[in-house]
Amino acid sequence: MPSTTTSKVSRWDQHGREHVVHVAKSGMQRMLTCDTCGWRKGAQFLPWLKAEEHLADVHQATVDPSAGSRPA
Repeated sequence: MPSTTTSKVSRWDQHGREHVVHVAKSGMQRMLTCDTCGWRKGAQFLPWLKAEEHLADVHQATVDPSAGSRPA
């Protein structure tokens, strides 16, 4: 049985709320799960890009917290 590892993609929306999509990896497949809305999707290629697209399209969350200070 392959081991499972997880990472996350987080972005803030224009109101300063954080939205997170977890990326769980098991073998070649990755499962994306959004903490905010419960959205789930399997992704074999570019899972972090798909997580960023979900956050931008659905939650309008585009501010990367690793890029600097938190929005006001």
